[in-house]
Amino acid sequence: MTIRKLESNESPPMNLLLLADPSERLVRQYIQRGQCFVAEREGRVVGVYVLLPTRPETVELVNVAVEQSLHGQGIGKQMVNHAVQTARQLGFATIEVGTGSTGAHQLILYQKCGFRMISIDRDFFIRHYDEEIYENGMRLYDMVRLSQDL
Repeated sequence: MTIRKLESNESPPMNLLLLADPSERLVRQYIQRGQCFVAEREGRVVGVYVLLPTRPETVELVNVAVEQSLHGQGIGKQMVNHAVQTARQLGFATIEVGTGSTGAHQLILYQKCGFRMISIDRDFFIRHYDEEIYENGMRLYDMVRLSQDL
């Protein structure tokens, strides 16, 4: 598997990006402001993430998604580790990530990759999304924020 920056003449893999964030409007904003990276296996895009600068020396990892049929194969972990390494190479001092409070697998993944919980953004998904979002059979309200010093 290879992970590379999406070229400016390539279309972003919206089918994957929308797995991680159901708002096409927000996804398009992230892509405009950030750098999109894709994971490829045998010439096919199987994963994606975006690095989004937020504050001086801080970048946020957003829209981490892996093709659903390939979950559990370590692709997500490779992408998160690649994002951390890339953020370090780009000169950022801190990388942050936010995920839904009901996403146990995501929380474990980020912590295995060196992230630590820093806060909970209560009602984040109520304030920023028109439609209700469900994850693991529960309505999603809160975002858990994690960070890692580079």
